[in-house]
Amino acid sequence: MKKVLLSIAIAAALAPLAVTAQQPVAFPTRPVTLVVPFPPGGGTDTGARLIAQQLSTKWGQPVVIDNRGGAGGIVGADAVARAKPDGYTLLMGNVGTQAINPPLYGKLPYDPEKAFAPISLVADLPIVLVTYPGFKATNVKDLVALGKAEPGKYNFASSGTGNSTHLAAEIFQGATGTKFLHVPYKGGGVANTDVMAGHVNMQFTTIFGSTGLISSGKFRPLAVASDTRSPALPKVPTLAEEGIKGAEMASWLGILAPAGTPQPIIDKIAADLREVVNSKEVRDAMISQGATPKSSTPAEFSALIAQDLQRFTALVRKLNIHVE
Repeated sequence: MKKVLLSIAIAAALAPLAVTAQQPVAFPTRPVTLVVPFPPGGGTDTGARLIAQQLSTKWGQPVVIDNRGGAGGIVGADAVARAKPDGYTLLMGNVGTQAINPPLYGKLPYDPEKAFAPISLVADLPIVLVTYPGFKATNVKDLVALGKAEPGKYNFASSGTGNSTHLAAEIFQGATGTKFLHVPYKGGGVANTDVMAGHVNMQFTTIFGSTGLISSGKFRPLAVASDTRSPALPKVPTLAEEGIKGAEMASWLGILAPAGTPQPIIDKIAADLREVVNSKEVRDAMISQGATPKSSTPAEFSALIAQDLQRFTALVRKLNIHVE
Protein backbone atom coordinates (compact mmCIF):
# COMPACT_ATOMS: atom_id res chain seq x y z
CA MET A 1 0.00 0.00 0.00
CA LYS A 2 2.84 2.41 0.87
CA LYS A 3 4.41 1.79 -2.55
CA VAL A 4 1.09 2.47 -4.28
CA LEU A 5 0.58 5.71 -2.36
CA LEU A 6 4.15 6.78 -3.13
CA SER A 7 3.64 6.11 -6.85
CA ILE A 8 0.42 8.15 -6.84
CA ALA A 9 2.17 11.03 -5.06
CA ILE A 10 5.04 11.05 -7.56
CA ALA A 11 2.66 10.94 -10.50
CA ALA A 12 0.65 13.83 -9.04
CA ALA A 13 3.82 15.87 -8.55
CA LEU A 14 5.05 15.27 -12.11
CA ALA A 15 1.71 15.87 -13.83
CA PRO A 16 1.97 19.69 -13.89
CA LEU A 17 5.49 19.40 -15.31
CA ALA A 18 4.29 17.13 -18.10
CA VAL A 19 1.54 19.57 -19.01
CA THR A 20 4.03 22.46 -18.99
CA ALA A 21 6.44 20.55 -21.23
CA GLN A 22 3.69 20.01 -23.79
CA GLN A 23 2.72 23.65 -23.93
CA PRO A 24 4.17 25.67 -26.86
CA VAL A 25 6.97 28.12 -26.12
CA ALA A 26 5.81 31.74 -26.31
CA PHE A 27 8.61 32.95 -28.57
CA PRO A 28 9.17 35.52 -29.93
CA THR A 29 7.05 38.22 -28.35
CA ARG A 30 9.22 41.10 -29.62
CA PRO A 31 11.71 41.80 -32.45
CA VAL A 32 14.64 39.42 -32.95
CA THR A 33 18.10 40.59 -34.07
CA LEU A 34 20.01 38.42 -36.54
CA VAL A 35 23.67 39.47 -36.51
CA VAL A 36 25.53 39.08 -39.81
CA PRO A 37 29.26 39.28 -39.00
CA PHE A 38 30.10 40.77 -42.41
CA PRO A 39 29.19 43.91 -44.37
CA PRO A 40 26.15 43.82 -46.70
CA GLY A 41 26.36 42.21 -50.12
CA GLY A 42 28.05 38.83 -49.62
CA GLY A 43 26.59 35.33 -49.53
CA THR A 44 26.15 35.28 -45.75
CA ASP A 45 24.25 38.57 -45.84
CA THR A 46 22.13 37.43 -48.79
CA GLY A 47 21.12 34.24 -47.01
CA ALA A 48 20.42 36.05 -43.74
CA ARG A 49 18.05 38.52 -45.39
CA LEU A 50 16.11 35.77 -47.14
CA ILE A 51 15.70 33.79 -43.91
CA ALA A 52 14.93 36.89 -41.82
CA GLN A 53 12.12 37.90 -44.14
CA GLN A 54 10.46 34.50 -43.91
CA LEU A 55 10.89 34.21 -40.14
CA SER A 56 9.38 37.68 -39.71
CA THR A 57 6.29 36.52 -41.56
CA LYS A 58 6.05 33.28 -39.63
CA TRP A 59 6.62 34.82 -36.21
CA GLY A 60 4.64 38.01 -36.70
CA GLN A 61 7.66 39.85 -35.27
CA PRO A 62 10.43 41.72 -37.12
CA VAL A 63 13.72 39.89 -37.57
CA VAL A 64 16.21 42.73 -37.90
CA ILE A 65 19.53 42.28 -39.73
CA ASP A 66 22.50 43.79 -37.89
CA ASN A 67 25.65 43.84 -40.07
CA ARG A 68 28.71 43.86 -37.81
CA GLY A 69 31.68 43.23 -40.06
CA GLY A 70 35.30 43.08 -38.97
CA ALA A 71 38.16 40.69 -38.23
CA GLY A 72 36.86 37.89 -40.45
CA GLY A 73 33.53 37.75 -38.63
CA ILE A 74 34.94 37.88 -35.10
CA VAL A 75 33.42 41.27 -34.24
CA GLY A 76 29.89 40.11 -34.98
CA ALA A 77 30.37 36.69 -33.43
CA ASP A 78 31.71 38.27 -30.24
CA ALA A 79 28.65 40.54 -30.03
CA VAL A 80 26.38 37.48 -30.09
CA ALA A 81 28.56 35.55 -27.63
CA ARG A 82 28.15 38.43 -25.15
CA ALA A 83 24.41 38.90 -25.76
CA LYS A 84 21.72 37.87 -23.32
CA PRO A 85 20.95 34.17 -23.93
CA ASP A 86 17.22 34.55 -24.48
CA GLY A 87 16.90 33.84 -28.22
CA TYR A 88 16.43 37.48 -29.21
CA THR A 89 20.00 37.87 -30.53
CA LEU A 90 21.12 35.27 -33.06
CA LEU A 91 24.17 34.78 -35.28
CA MET A 92 24.19 33.94 -38.97
CA GLY A 93 27.43 31.99 -38.88
CA ASN A 94 29.30 30.21 -41.63
CA VAL A 95 32.13 27.74 -41.98
CA GLY A 96 34.60 30.60 -41.57
CA THR A 97 33.29 32.02 -38.32
CA GLN A 98 32.74 28.65 -36.64
CA ALA A 99 35.34 26.27 -38.06
CA ILE A 100 38.16 28.29 -39.67
CA ASN A 101 38.65 31.28 -37.34
CA PRO A 102 39.46 29.20 -34.23
CA PRO A 103 42.65 27.64 -35.65
CA LEU A 104 43.45 30.71 -37.75
CA TYR A 105 43.60 33.30 -34.98
CA GLY A 106 45.97 32.95 -32.08
CA LYS A 107 43.35 34.14 -29.61
CA LEU A 108 39.64 34.89 -29.84
CA PRO A 109 37.65 37.06 -27.40
CA TYR A 110 35.36 34.07 -26.76
CA ASP A 111 35.69 30.30 -26.52
CA PRO A 112 34.44 29.17 -29.97
CA GLU A 113 33.49 25.71 -28.69
CA LYS A 114 31.55 26.97 -25.66
CA ALA A 115 30.23 30.44 -26.57
CA PHE A 116 27.42 29.38 -28.91
CA ALA A 117 24.44 27.07 -29.05
CA PRO A 118 24.09 25.78 -32.65
CA ILE A 119 20.47 25.83 -33.82
CA SER A 120 20.25 24.76 -37.45
CA LEU A 121 22.09 24.63 -40.73
CA VAL A 122 20.47 26.83 -43.40
CA ALA A 123 22.32 26.16 -46.65
CA ASP A 124 25.41 24.78 -48.36
CA LEU A 125 27.22 27.41 -50.45
CA PRO A 126 29.25 26.23 -53.46
CA ILE A 127 32.15 28.47 -54.49
CA VAL A 128 33.00 29.81 -57.95
CA LEU A 129 36.21 31.29 -59.40
CA VAL A 130 35.51 34.59 -61.18
CA THR A 131 37.48 37.39 -62.85
CA TYR A 132 36.47 40.82 -64.06
CA PRO A 133 35.34 40.75 -67.71
CA GLY A 134 38.43 42.50 -69.12
CA PHE A 135 40.99 40.22 -67.48
CA LYS A 136 43.30 38.52 -69.97
CA ALA A 137 42.69 35.00 -68.63
CA THR A 138 39.40 33.76 -70.06
CA ASN A 139 39.64 30.20 -68.73
CA VAL A 140 41.39 28.21 -66.01
CA LYS A 141 44.19 27.06 -68.31
CA ASP A 142 45.08 30.67 -69.15
CA LEU A 143 44.95 31.65 -65.47
CA VAL A 144 47.29 28.86 -64.45
CA ALA A 145 49.72 29.83 -67.21
CA LEU A 146 49.77 33.44 -65.96
CA GLY A 147 50.28 32.37 -62.35
CA LYS A 148 53.23 30.19 -63.29
CA ALA A 149 54.86 32.60 -65.74
CA GLU A 150 54.80 35.64 -63.44
CA PRO A 151 54.43 34.53 -59.81
CA GLY A 152 52.95 37.22 -57.56
CA LYS A 153 52.13 39.66 -60.37
CA TYR A 154 48.40 38.95 -60.42
CA ASN A 155 46.15 39.16 -57.38
CA PHE A 156 42.99 37.70 -55.90
CA ALA A 157 40.44 39.09 -53.47
CA SER A 158 38.86 37.30 -50.55
CA SER A 159 36.20 38.17 -48.00
CA GLY A 160 38.83 37.93 -45.25
CA THR A 161 42.08 36.21 -44.36
CA GLY A 162 41.39 32.57 -43.59
CA ASN A 163 37.82 32.75 -44.87
CA SER A 164 36.62 29.85 -47.01
CA THR A 165 37.10 32.00 -50.14
CA HIS A 166 40.72 32.65 -49.14
CA LEU A 167 41.38 28.98 -48.41
CA ALA A 168 39.82 28.04 -51.76
CA ALA A 169 42.43 30.22 -53.48
CA GLU A 170 45.26 28.79 -51.38
CA ILE A 171 44.17 25.24 -52.22
CA PHE A 172 43.94 26.20 -55.90
CA GLN A 173 47.50 27.59 -55.86
CA GLY A 174 48.79 24.46 -54.18
CA ALA A 175 47.06 22.22 -56.71
CA THR A 176 48.30 24.20 -59.73
CA GLY A 177 51.76 25.34 -58.65
CA THR A 178 50.81 28.99 -59.12
CA LYS A 179 51.37 32.08 -56.98
CA PHE A 180 48.97 35.02 -56.72
CA LEU A 181 48.95 38.01 -54.36
CA HIS A 182 46.23 37.90 -51.69
CA VAL A 183 44.10 41.04 -51.16
CA PRO A 184 41.81 40.46 -48.14
CA TYR A 185 38.61 42.45 -47.54
CA LYS A 186 36.17 42.71 -44.64
CA GLY A 187 33.40 40.94 -46.52
CA GLY A 188 32.26 39.52 -49.83
CA GLY A 189 30.32 42.62 -50.87
CA VAL A 190 33.29 44.97 -50.81
CA ALA A 191 35.52 42.34 -52.45
CA ASN A 192 32.97 41.98 -55.25
CA THR A 193 33.02 45.73 -55.87
CA ASP A 194 36.78 45.89 -56.41
CA VAL A 195 36.87 42.80 -58.61
CA MET A 196 34.06 44.19 -60.77
CA ALA A 197 35.99 47.44 -61.13
CA GLY A 198 39.15 45.60 -62.13
CA HIS A 199 41.13 46.79 -59.11
CA VAL A 200 41.69 43.10 -58.28
CA ASN A 201 42.06 40.45 -60.95
CA MET A 202 39.93 37.62 -59.57
CA GLN A 203 38.44 35.88 -56.57
CA PHE A 204 36.83 32.73 -55.30
CA THR A 205 33.37 33.67 -54.05
CA THR A 206 30.13 31.94 -53.12
CA ILE A 207 27.77 31.40 -56.02
CA PHE A 208 24.94 32.55 -53.73
CA GLY A 209 26.47 36.01 -53.48
CA SER A 210 27.42 36.39 -57.13
CA THR A 211 24.81 34.93 -59.51
CA GLY A 212 23.35 38.35 -60.25
CA LEU A 213 26.80 39.76 -61.02
CA ILE A 214 27.56 36.80 -63.29
CA SER A 215 24.27 36.97 -65.19
CA SER A 216 24.69 40.74 -65.70
CA GLY A 217 28.18 40.27 -67.12
CA LYS A 218 30.01 42.02 -64.27
CA PHE A 219 31.82 38.79 -63.39
CA ARG A 220 33.29 36.21 -65.74
CA PRO A 221 33.00 32.73 -64.16
CA LEU A 222 35.85 30.32 -64.90
CA ALA A 223 35.02 27.25 -62.80
CA VAL A 224 33.15 26.06 -59.72
CA ALA A 225 35.09 24.55 -56.81
CA SER A 226 32.62 21.74 -56.16
CA ASP A 227 32.31 18.10 -57.17
CA THR A 228 29.54 18.78 -59.68
CA ARG A 229 28.32 21.72 -61.72
CA SER A 230 25.92 24.15 -60.08
CA PRO A 231 22.29 24.16 -61.30
CA ALA A 232 22.49 27.96 -61.13
CA LEU A 233 25.56 27.96 -63.46
CA PRO A 234 25.09 24.87 -65.62
CA LYS A 235 27.51 26.04 -68.32
CA VAL A 236 30.38 26.67 -65.91
CA PRO A 237 32.73 23.66 -65.57
CA THR A 238 34.12 22.31 -62.32
CA LEU A 239 37.82 22.70 -61.52
CA ALA A 240 38.15 18.93 -61.96
CA GLU A 241 36.70 19.19 -65.46
CA GLU A 242 39.37 21.81 -66.16
CA GLY A 243 42.07 19.37 -65.07
CA ILE A 244 42.57 20.67 -61.51
CA LYS A 245 42.29 17.78 -59.06
CA GLY A 246 41.90 18.02 -55.29
CA ALA A 247 40.91 21.71 -55.21
CA GLU A 248 37.30 21.37 -54.05
CA MET A 249 36.01 23.86 -51.47
CA ALA A 250 32.60 24.99 -50.20
CA SER A 251 30.98 26.93 -47.38
CA TRP A 252 27.74 26.74 -45.41
CA LEU A 253 25.39 28.98 -43.46
CA GLY A 254 23.79 28.27 -40.11
CA ILE A 255 22.13 30.05 -37.22
CA LEU A 256 23.45 30.01 -33.66
CA ALA A 257 22.43 31.54 -30.33
CA PRO A 258 24.50 32.55 -27.30
CA ALA A 259 25.38 29.63 -25.05
CA GLY A 260 22.90 29.25 -22.22
CA THR A 261 19.84 29.97 -24.34
CA PRO A 262 17.01 27.78 -22.95
CA GLN A 263 16.65 24.52 -24.85
CA PRO A 264 12.90 24.96 -25.51
CA ILE A 265 13.68 28.21 -27.34
CA ILE A 266 16.54 26.56 -29.28
CA ASP A 267 14.22 23.73 -30.30
CA LYS A 268 11.43 26.09 -31.37
CA ILE A 269 13.72 28.21 -33.52
CA ALA A 270 15.21 25.05 -35.07
CA ALA A 271 11.74 23.70 -35.90
CA ASP A 272 10.66 27.02 -37.39
CA LEU A 273 13.87 27.24 -39.42
CA ARG A 274 13.29 23.76 -40.83
CA GLU A 275 9.84 24.83 -41.95
CA VAL A 276 11.15 28.04 -43.51
CA VAL A 277 14.16 26.44 -45.24
CA ASN A 278 12.01 23.63 -46.65
CA SER A 279 9.32 25.99 -47.95
CA LYS A 280 9.00 26.19 -51.73
CA GLU A 281 9.60 29.93 -51.76
CA VAL A 282 12.93 29.73 -49.92
CA ARG A 283 14.10 26.59 -51.71
CA ASP A 284 13.39 28.09 -55.14
CA ALA A 285 15.11 31.35 -54.23
CA MET A 286 18.22 29.64 -52.86
CA ILE A 287 18.57 27.11 -55.65
CA SER A 288 18.12 29.76 -58.36
CA GLN A 289 20.96 31.75 -56.78
CA GLY A 290 23.31 28.81 -56.38
CA ALA A 291 22.78 27.73 -52.77
CA THR A 292 21.61 24.32 -51.58
CA PRO A 293 18.94 24.73 -48.87
CA LYS A 294 19.61 22.42 -45.95
CA SER A 295 18.20 22.34 -42.42
CA SER A 296 19.29 20.25 -39.44
CA THR A 297 18.67 19.53 -35.79
CA PRO A 298 20.81 21.37 -33.21
CA ALA A 299 22.71 18.12 -32.56
CA GLU A 300 23.40 17.56 -36.26
CA PHE A 301 24.61 21.14 -36.66
CA SER A 302 26.91 20.79 -33.64
CA ALA A 303 28.39 17.63 -35.14
CA LEU A 304 29.01 19.36 -38.48
CA ILE A 305 30.82 22.25 -36.78
CA ALA A 306 33.00 19.83 -34.79
CA GLN A 307 33.82 17.86 -37.93
CA ASP A 308 34.74 20.95 -39.95
CA LEU A 309 36.72 22.41 -37.06
CA GLN A 310 38.93 19.32 -37.10
CA ARG A 311 39.26 19.43 -40.88
CA PHE A 312 40.15 23.11 -41.14
CA THR A 313 42.50 23.03 -38.18
CA ALA A 314 44.58 20.52 -40.13
CA LEU A 315 44.31 22.57 -43.33
CA VAL A 316 45.28 25.89 -41.71
CA ARG A 317 48.32 24.22 -40.15
CA LYS A 318 49.28 22.61 -43.45
CA LEU A 319 49.07 25.96 -45.28
CA ASN A 320 50.79 27.72 -42.36
CA ILE A 321 48.26 30.59 -42.29
CA HIS A 322 48.01 32.61 -39.11
CA VAL A 323 46.46 35.92 -38.07
CA GLU A 324 47.46 37.63 -34.83
